This record gives sequence, C-alpha cells and structure tokens, in this order.
Amino acid sequence: MNNDIFNIRKKLHTPDGEFGYYSLAELSKQGYDIEKMPFSIRILLENALRNYDDFAVTRENIETILHWKPEASDKDIPFKPARVLMQDFTGVPAVVDIASLRAEVARKGKDPEGINPMIPVDLVIDHSVQVDYFGTEYAYQGNMEKEYTRNRERYQFLKWAQQSFRNFSVVPPGMGICHQVNLEYLSKAVIERDGDIFPDTLVGTDSHTPMVNGIGVVAWGVGGIEAEAAILGQPIYFIMPEVIGLRLSGKLPPGSTATDMVLTIAQLLRNYGVVGKFVEVFGPGLDNLSVPDRATIGNMSPEFGCTVTYFPIDHKTLEYMRQTNRTEKQIKLVEEYCKANMLWREGSESIEYTHVLELDLSTVEPTVAGPKRPQDRISLKDFKPAFINMLHKSFGRTYLEPEEQLVRWAAEGGDAEPDGYIPPMPPETTIEEKEEKGGMKVVSVTVGQEQFMLSDGAVVVAAITSCTNTSNPYVMVGAGLVARKAREFGLDVKPWVKTSLAPGSKVVTDYLEKASLLDDLEAMKFHVVGYGCTSCIGNSGPLPAHIAKAVEEHDLVVASVLSGNRNFEARIHPQIKMNFLMSPMLVVAYAIAGRVDIDLINDPISYDPNMQPVYLKDIWPEDDEIHQTLQAILSPQQFADNYGSIFDGNQIWRDLDIPAEKVYEWDDTSTYIKEAPFFKDLPDQPLPAEDIRNAHALLVLGDSITTDHISPAGAFSELSAAGQYLVNRGVARPDFNSYGSRRGNDEVMVRGTFANVRIRNKLAEKEGGYTRFLPTGEEMTVYDAAAKYRESNIPLVVLAGKEYGSGSSRDWAAKGTFLLGIKAVIAESYERIHRSNLVGMGVLPLQYSGTDAEKLGLTGEETFSISGIADDLVPHKVVEVSATGKDGKHITFKAVVRLDSRIEIEYYRHGGILQYVLRQFLHKS
Repeated sequence: MNNDIFNIRKKLHTPDGEFGYYSLAELSKQGYDIEKMPFSIRILLENALRNYDDFAVTRENIETILHWKPEASDKDIPFKPARVLMQDFTGVPAVVDIASLRAEVARKGKDPEGINPMIPVDLVIDHSVQVDYFGTEYAYQGNMEKEYTRNRERYQFLKWAQQSFRNFSVVPPGMGICHQVNLEYLSKAVIERDGDIFPDTLVGTDSHTPMVNGIGVVAWGVGGIEAEAAILGQPIYFIMPEVIGLRLSGKLPPGSTATDMVLTIAQLLRNYGVVGKFVEVFGPGLDNLSVPDRATIGNMSPEFGCTVTYFPIDHKTLEYMRQTNRTEKQIKLVEEYCKANMLWREGSESIEYTHVLELDLSTVEPTVAGPKRPQDRISLKDFKPAFINMLHKSFGRTYLEPEEQLVRWAAEGGDAEPDGYIPPMPPETTIEEKEEKGGMKVVSVTVGQEQFMLSDGAVVVAAITSCTNTSNPYVMVGAGLVARKAREFGLDVKPWVKTSLAPGSKVVTDYLEKASLLDDLEAMKFHVVGYGCTSCIGNSGPLPAHIAKAVEEHDLVVASVLSGNRNFEARIHPQIKMNFLMSPMLVVAYAIAGRVDIDLINDPISYDPNMQPVYLKDIWPEDDEIHQTLQAILSPQQFADNYGSIFDGNQIWRDLDIPAEKVYEWDDTSTYIKEAPFFKDLPDQPLPAEDIRNAHALLVLGDSITTDHISPAGAFSELSAAGQYLVNRGVARPDFNSYGSRRGNDEVMVRGTFANVRIRNKLAEKEGGYTRFLPTGEEMTVYDAAAKYRESNIPLVVLAGKEYGSGSSRDWAAKGTFLLGIKAVIAESYERIHRSNLVGMGVLPLQYSGTDAEKLGLTGEETFSISGIADDLVPHKVVEVSATGKDGKHITFKAVVRLDSRIEIEYYRHGGILQYVLRQFLHKS
C-alpha cells in the first residue's frame, strides 16, 4: 500500500548521504496553512504522515491535525514516539508486565519471543538511591552499597531484561538522572533510522520527561501502561490539543535564576489553567535562554499541568549540542533537516496560538514555592511573613520572634548561652520573658556535648537535587560560589540540617571539581550522596535519630528546602510538614540560616566567628563571576569522558548473575518481583461492558489529590497494610525499602494504595490510609475494607474533587485502584496522565456534569448505581448516577464518561490497554 498519500516524500541530500523524509514544505505548497501551525503541532503532523497505515493511523487522523485550529477539537489523534524512556521505579513494573505477557503467551502455546519492544527503550536506574549517609566523604560509597543491598533482586531482573529483550538498554545505578542523561546524551533532536530522517520524539514513564522539550524534542510523561503499549507498537491516542503560546521578552535580572523563572511560570500557567494542553514558548526572550534554562522550564511541565512546554529548534539548540559533545555530523543533520522541513525557529514566525500568555523575564525576582504545591510561589522578600501566616492558618500556632523563641527554649531546658545556635539576632539583644498561648514549639536538643534549639520553621533537610536544576550549570556553579563565600566568612550550616548534593550526571561533579567548588560545597557539608532523584522521589532517607525524636515527640512543624520539582505532602519525608522549592543557591543559604522564618533580604543570614553579621548579599555571587567560571570549566570532553562508558556500570553491576531463559522464572518467595495478575488465563474475547449496580464509596476525597496520595513512593511503617504483609513474609523493618522500589510486587503495592499518611478521606476519622466499612461502620485500612467488600461482591467507587490524580505519571495509582475493586472514579476534573491510566486499567473515569458532591449533598455513605455503560458507549457519553442514602432518599445526577476516544472505549471494553494488545497479538500469531 502507498503510505505517502499526499505525495510529499522527498530526499534530503547531505555530505553524509541521502535521506528520505516527509516534507511539510511540500504539503504547504498544496495549500495547507502549515506556516501558522505551532511547531509542536507540525511535529505531530509529520508523525502521523510517516506512520500512516489506514488502521492505527488513518487519513481522518491526519486531516484532524492538518486542520488544527486554535480552539483545537474533541477528535482523537495518534502519536507513535520514536523511542521510550524509563526510570527504575516505573520501569520495573513495566518490564514485569511485558515479562508477564511473555509468560501468558507461552502458556497459550505461542512464541514468547514475539513479545519484544518494537522501538528503542532506554531505562535509567536513578530512583532507588536513598540518602542514608550524608555530610561525609564516604556518603556516596555508603549509599551506593546500601542501594545494591536493598535492590539487588530488582537490578538482576532489569539486567535479565536487557539481555532477554531486543531494543532494550539499561543505564546502571550511579550514572545520572534519566532526564538529565536524556538531555545531555540520549536525545538526538533528529533521528536517522533505516535511511529515513524524522524528529526525535519520545514518551517517558516519568512525568518530567518534557525536560527534553528544551532541546527541541516533543516528549511527555505517560503512565507505564501507555508506555508499554507504545513499546509494543500501539499508538498513543489523545485529544487534539490546544496550544498556549508563552511569549517571553527581556532577560533575567542580576540576582534572579532559572529556578526563580520556572517557579514564576508555574504560578502563571496554573492560574490560567493549561491541564491537558500544549504550551509552546516563543518571543525575543528565547534568545536570552540557554538550553539548560529552557530545559528547566520544560522539566516542570507536570507542575504546570500541561503536556509539553515546547521550545523549537534554533541556533541555541545547536550551540548546546556542540557543548555536550554531539557529533558535527549529527548537528549538521539537525540544522539541514529542520530548515528544510519547517521545523527551525527564526523568531519571525506568525503562528496562531489558542491563547498567548506573556512574561517579561526582567520582572522575575528571587522566589521560593510551597509549602506543598510547586505553583504556590512566594517572593523571597515575603517568605518570612508568609511562613508566619502558614504556621497560624494551618497549624494554629502563633509566631514568636527570635528572642521569644529563646525564652521558650530556655524553659524547655536549654542553656542560657546556646553557642549561637539560635535564630539570627544581634548579640546585644535584650531578652524579656514572654509567654504566648498557642505559640511556636521550641525544644532543646542535646547530642553529645552539643546543645541546640529546634523549633517550628527549622530546616531539617537541605537538598541540592533533581534534574530540574542540576542540569543547569549556572545555578550549580552559583551554589558552589555561595558555599565558597560563606566558607570565607567562617560560616557553617546548622547542626540540625541534613544536607545532600545529588547531581543529575557525573559531568556536574567534574566541572565542580575543576572549579574547586566541590571542596567548598563539602565544607558546607554538601557532599555527593549519589546520582539520583533522592528527595524528589521521597528518598531523603531517615532524619538523624535525635532530630526525628524531637520532631515526633513535640509535633514540630519543620521544613525542607529543595532544588527539586516536587514538594507534595509527605513526599519529601513523612515528618516534614513544610517543603519549599528554590534554587540550589538558596538551598545553601537556608542551610546556613537553619530556618525559614528569616528575612534573607534584610536580616543577617548568620554571624561570623567575631559575631559580625553576614548578609545574603555578602555571599551571593555576581552574574559575571558565574559566567567567567563556566567559561573556564565547561568543555565537550567532559561529556565525552562521562558518557563514553555510561552503560558499563560499576563492578557490582558487572558481577550480577542473571538467568539465560527468555521467559522469566518467577520466584514465589520474592517480595520484589512477582508475575503481574492482570493477564493470567485471559479469555480470548472481552466480556461485555456492564452498568455498575449498588456500589459503595471506598473513599470520599477533596481537591488536588495527587498520585502520591493514591500510591505513595516513599517509606512505610510496619503498622501499615504493606508493612504487615512484609512482616508476615519474614522481612525485617530495616529491609522494607520503599513503595517505589517494590512496584514489581502487586501484593505490596495494592496494600499501599491510598495509604499516604497525609491523605484525608472524609469517610474516616483518622488521617492516612483509612476508611469506614460502611455495612458495619467499622474504621479500618483502605486495603482491609476493600478486601471485605470483595468478599461480599460489592463494587466500589471513589468520589473526588478537582485535579484528581495530579503529579507523577504513576501507573500504580491506577493499577492499585483496579486491584482494590474500584470500578469507577467520579471527580470534578482529572489530571491528564492519571485519567489515561485509569482507562488503561479498565477503571471508568466519570466527571460531574455541572455540579459536584457538595452541591448534590453526597456524603459517600450512599449506595451508587451507574446506568448507560452497557449500551451504546461512545466518547464523552453522559450517563446517569443514582445515589441512595440510608434513609432511602434518592439523589440522581448526570456524569460524563471520560473515555475520550473510540480506542479508549476499546481499551475499557477489553479491561485495559495491555489486555487489548495481548489479544491483538494472540489473534495475529
């Protein structure tokens, strides 16, 4: 069949050969208005043209993209990425699923080796390193050894997959964060394959995949479920997106960083509302942003809520590719292809966007965000009063000024002379006793011969981590210079602060060492603890025992300061109630201050050994100093040296023994790796869709329920349902590891679903993963209640508010929902990825039609029936929900079925996307 239905296939002649491509310029000559299309839509169009087969990608699909309008449409379009990126937390369950598909294929007498990735897959092990050791020279080695001890079985499984599957590569632990490795090494901008050239595109099983939007690659995060389908040759279908133009002008003023810029943009885009939309950046301000600056913005697309934040390819892209040791052949190919195919940004384009938002970069000021959402921006100058307000509003505590805190500290047993470990104040301060009812908690902590004051607002974790900022040499060198100047003043971090430096790649360590700045950071106790996500994924590790005890016993409201992208409740550490995002430079500053209740603009950050005040301005580097340092230390050779052996791993990795069989031998005693239960004995044909009758609500939730609330990634206690499962299997508490590390075992993960210690279920009195078993009124864990409902064959629903499922692209948030027996979720709105994942697991997402639970008077104690599912199910069908209270009162309302396309209806009908793929494979083979 002729795939070139518009007759636009052309040849690009280069000094290195002749390549075929699908020409958007030729399409433009046929009268289609390509020039007005956003660049990101042009790439979707090229993708559909190249993958046209009149089955998965139809002419109607292509016409939908060709006729893109600013108001978009409700039609679905296909996307077949060129490759897939995974990290180990989300990658392990994906590989478990693919290995489980092989097992089912073998049971049905078919060839299991037919199940293979059909496009290249790169998995980077970066989410498992935990900060157990810090502030010492041996921190990195100690954490690495513990990582292998905890995760050996998982790593053996991934190494088996690398040997067993075609098109599958693994970057071993300790090499870098997947998004930074993707930006600095894996991304090509333009791909040559089998004599054809086309834009580099991908999806990733981590929501921060859009980081590579900064280098001109259309990419976004998907759940592992969608990624697995893409790996197995299925297009990803989604609604034709609106494209919001973000026009940047001006340049960042001295003292402001790319971090301040991205937090400002997060607030701007969240306030407008870009969930499910594309954002494309344009304007003269782009010429003042390097690729790392652009990648800092692209990285936080999930925090904005959008699918991508795309930066078209231009001269800055080529400049970065040279800096990072891409070959001149590749760079020339990118330039020639993009210029020939209408994918090169000149800056003079007249593109029509759905809406244009504007930001003058010269207005960006030093910024932090928190305490629990990335979009909650606070100007640095307003941070102290904002903290005081939060402390009172959220925790009912009255702020005490430093001298008042000292009085309370003394009353708690503190020495009269606390050796400077007090909130910054002049040494001649007169202290008068004053008692505030409901005032801040202030306690005395003694460690050996050292005593200090710990109170609400104390910084107990200061982490320079996350691909968001560690990919940006400007802010990393800036952090090193802040440390150097603080060191010159004789300053140090406070003794209650757990410090960590987790670079996104070894290149960062190289250039910090070359500038002698690593010594300065280590002098401030920011030693390298590993190369991974650490705090962003909940792997901050335990607080020192004396700090943890003080916080727990006195219910202190302590804080973390992070250069990351995530600060959701309980994500960083379950004992830390306030978490603030900021630049690496400010992380160092707040580690020195030891508190967040300080006006860094006007008050001393600390005092030198002579009790002379030192201010932030005294240790803050000038822009010229940072740029001069960067010019002296950055070179392509550093990238060549570090990425030349990236797949080799250390000796521990090389020594891992793996089985040779192509069908994985499952170990029934394993608590890490277990065959997925979704495909065993799959019927040849799907069962008919059915209406939901007499369901009970398992949870009634509010707004902004994140995938962390639904499926936490961090540590868990032995009292939790997951903890009890492991204890009963003979696993000791120190060996629990984390939820994220155990995503290859459904028994652990289903017990961890809705088990976040901060989730608030309106059906339960207790905070955390609890609910009421409605037939008896007994309060118990969500898992135990779901098990009792299953015994009684009672289907379950979840009621929720706005932005349900925001945050990480976490497939277990949907898998766990399915395994608990939840048939439908009824919410006011959904975050894009989680809605798609629910569909991919056969769970029905419903959306209130012009109302909500509160307006309807729903308590969640009703019995729910949903009709209209069994007959004539179409995208966005309106169905009727009937809720019957204990008193017999009926509440009837309409809900929209959030199956957004015909293919999603097929996935739902088959019980999930992978069940659909498996049946397709079995019918063909």
